Amino acid sequence: MTKPTFFVEEDKILANLFEEGLENLHLYKPGASPMYSERLLTLLDNGFHSKITVHGHFYLKEEYHLRGIHIDDAHTEPPVGYKGNISRTCHSIGELKDAKKNSNYLFLHSIFDSQTNVDEKSSFTLDELKEASRQGLIDRKVYALGGMNLDTIKIIKDLGFGGVVICGDLWNRFNIHHEIDYKELLNHFEKLRKTID
Repeated sequence: MTKPTFFVEEDKILANLFEEGLENLHLYKPGASPMYSERLLTLLDNGFHSKITVHGHFYLKEEYHLRGIHIDDAHTEPPVGYKGNISRTCHSIGELKDAKKNSNYLFLHSIFDSQTNVDEKSSFTLDELKEASRQGLIDRKVYALGGMNLDTIKIIKDLGFGGVVICGDLWNRFNIHHEIDYKELLNHFEKLRKTID
């Protein structure tokens, strides 16, 4: 998932991440004007657009031939007449069963404490997650969001999640105000990718 704010080197870093094997980028810029998202998308090679899922400003999906749209809750209806991939964020285990019926995949939010927002704490115990996995609620259609890093990914794989949403663990390795060299971020992405695979 992108940083929630735009920054100067972002298009270059995202292009490099795609070239290093990033399969699905969630363009998440809450509260930002769609003009800035359009600018970022025009800076990226058209070949990457089919790997981008957009949060909000859903018209961008058609205009830039993006992968799909993401709805930030389990209940909001997609735009009228929308056809294409839909993902959603669920904030409780109880939301998973129904949300799976009308989504290609889901994020289960706040698995572990956030690495970017100190106020976002884990919403689940390990026992609750194990039970949800045992009941088949956590499966390949559910991605873990919140506190993902090299250590927690191993736990997530054992629980049967279909994937992870990486945000803070990656973006915290690049200071958008003082750095132009993003080699450390790319090296860390490679470690994450190998751990996930």
